[in-house]
Amino acid sequence: MRHTNYFNNFLKNTVNLSQSKLDTLEGRVDSIYTALKADPDLGPRIVKKIPQGSWAQRTIISPQNGKPFDADFLLQIREESDWAYVLKKYAAAVYGALDDHPTYGKMPHGRKCRCVYVEYAENAMHVDIVPFVVRADGSQNIINRDDNCWERTDPAGFTEWMRDRDKIANGHLRRVIRLLKFLRDHKNSFTGTKSILITTLLGEQASWWKKFTTPGYYSDLPTSLLHLVSDLDDWLQARPSKPSIMDPSGSGLTFDHRWSQETYSYFRDRIHVHAAEIADAYHETDEARSIAKWQALFGDKFQLPEPTARSTKFTAVGAAGAAGTDGAYPTASSSRSGRAG
Repeated sequence: MRHTNYFNNFLKNTVNLSQSKLDTLEGRVDSIYTALKADPDLGPRIVKKIPQGSWAQRTIISPQNGKPFDADFLLQIREESDWAYVLKKYAAAVYGALDDHPTYGKMPHGRKCRCVYVEYAENAMHVDIVPFVVRADGSQNIINRDDNCWERTDPAGFTEWMRDRDKIANGHLRRVIRLLKFLRDHKNSFTGTKSILITTLLGEQASWWKKFTTPGYYSDLPTSLLHLVSDLDDWLQARPSKPSIMDPSGSGLTFDHRWSQETYSYFRDRIHVHAAEIADAYHETDEARSIAKWQALFGDKFQLPEPTARSTKFTAVGAAGAAGTDGAYPTASSSRSGRAG
């Protein structure tokens, strides 16, 4: 059975990052950007900021067990010919601006391979700032500090691709991705699989052909979960060796470096198990047994909304009234920017 109202409540109150945290995240990104723009050395080189990753794709979820949540944004910096042979100077300029700032200089901050980060200990979150350069040849690039090289990217292209795939699935793709990320983070299933891979692989399963040949294929969240995960399982089972995963934005790059054969095999095996569990819970005709099977998969917080939980009778009106709600996240039809919140 589908139990759509259980799913909506579970997303809203357990899986989704709360609206207050989304607002805090956006405010802090704006504050960091303002500080960087005000830096006398870096500021004149900055073009704009671009949300990316799970924040931009609206697939960010509440962190597990009190761990920090994070988001990243691209900081577009104009190409500097003097830095052409020492690309780490882009990250060094961002780090230096933060280090010299009266607020951020006193906060934990540092550099990774592709970003500079700021940590907010009291609110258990951190922000990654990714230097991003549109070069004279028109290519879009981030910088790999470790290898001193450009890495092509197309953030707007990926966001547009994600928006199109979500439209195929009637706005349920993003919600299915969040559920899969919940299984990874809160149930320790397929740990080590990066979010970009989960997003890309599930997004590639969204099919116009299946939508039109099988009416209702993406009619609601549990049905979309069933079909997207089942289709992904079929795809994975046909590929025992790690396949090449292309960046769907059209950058020409792959995400192959994001995992190993070992990580891929573990993900493949776990998706196979979850696909069977989802199908079993979905097709179970006894209401109590179906709920128990969904709870075995997602945990005991997979429950009815509190007012409905006090009622002893399930009504179709209650389920229909909850359908389509997504907590703090706008639906695909209500948001055109691709930004969270």
